[in-house]
Amino acid sequence: MSLAKLLQEQQQRLDGVIELLRHERTLLADAEIDGNGLSELASRKQALLAKLEASETLRQGVQQRLGYASGADGARQAAADAGCEPAWSHTLELTREAQRLNALNGKLVELRMEQNTRLLTFIHQAAEKTVYRSSGRVAAQSGRINASV
Repeated sequence: MSLAKLLQEQQQRLDGVIELLRHERTLLADAEIDGNGLSELASRKQALLAKLEASETLRQGVQQRLGYASGADGARQAAADAGCEPAWSHTLELTREAQRLNALNGKLVELRMEQNTRLLTFIHQAAEKTVYRSSGRVAAQSGRINASV
C-alpha cells in the first residue's frame, strides 16, 4: 500500500475520531448526562482508534522497511520523498485537533466529577443534620423547609 493511500486512510479515521469527540463533548455538556449514549459512543470511538493504531503501525513499518529513520523526522522525510508532504502535514493537523478535543472532553469529565462530589457532600451533610421526632417525622428546623408536609 502506498504512503499516500495510508495517509488518506488515517485522515479518514482521524476525521471520524474528531466527529465522535465533538459528539462526546456535546453529550458531556448537556445538563442531563446520557449514559447509554456515552457508552455507545465510547465503543465506536475505541473501535475506530484500534483501526487508526493498526494503520499507523503499518505506516511506521513501511517507513522503516524503506530505510527511513523512525520517528517524526523519518516520517516527514518519507512523505517528502513520496510527494505526500501536504498529506502528512494535514494528518498531523488532524492528530493535534483530536488531541485538543480529547483534552477538552477530559476536562469536562473532570468538572462533572467535581460537581457530583460537591453535590454528594452537600447531600451527606444535610442528611447528617436532619433530626427525626419519635413519630418518624422530620423536626422543623430554623431556616429549613419542613419536609413533613
